[in-house]
Amino acid sequence: MLWIKSLHIVFVASWFAGLFYLPRIFVNLAMVPADSEAERARLLLMARKLFRFATVIAIPALGFGVWLWVVYGIGWGPGNGWMHAKLAVVAMVVGYHHSCGGLLRKLAANASTHSHVWFRWYNEVPVLMLLAAVLLVVLKPF
Repeated sequence: MLWIKSLHIVFVASWFAGLFYLPRIFVNLAMVPADSEAERARLLLMARKLFRFATVIAIPALGFGVWLWVVYGIGWGPGNGWMHAKLAVVAMVVGYHHSCGGLLRKLAANASTHSHVWFRWYNEVPVLMLLAAVLLVVLKPF
């Protein structure tokens, strides 16, 4: 079980690394001057590659988490309300990941209406979700 838990932690950390940096690229894309096609193309290439990486890494992160939950029974039974809350956080992280894909498509099509300030705030969301998940797993408050 410790191998599975270790792999889950590594893949979750890698997934979040992508979710932390991808919106940072969005900030830079929102600040690119209209006449700077090369810079915009380079940032879009970076964003696409990072989104692809984060998507591929999310699969084993979620898979190992399900393995721990279903096979080893982590979070089952009475007194494990924290797991329900953590699963809600995981659903929000998956939703955030998908919203990054949608924003990337809009940025690539030059159809985004968000400012760099909006993207800076959007960039903080995964930090709060990671904090919530870690506190739930470590403290098991309910």
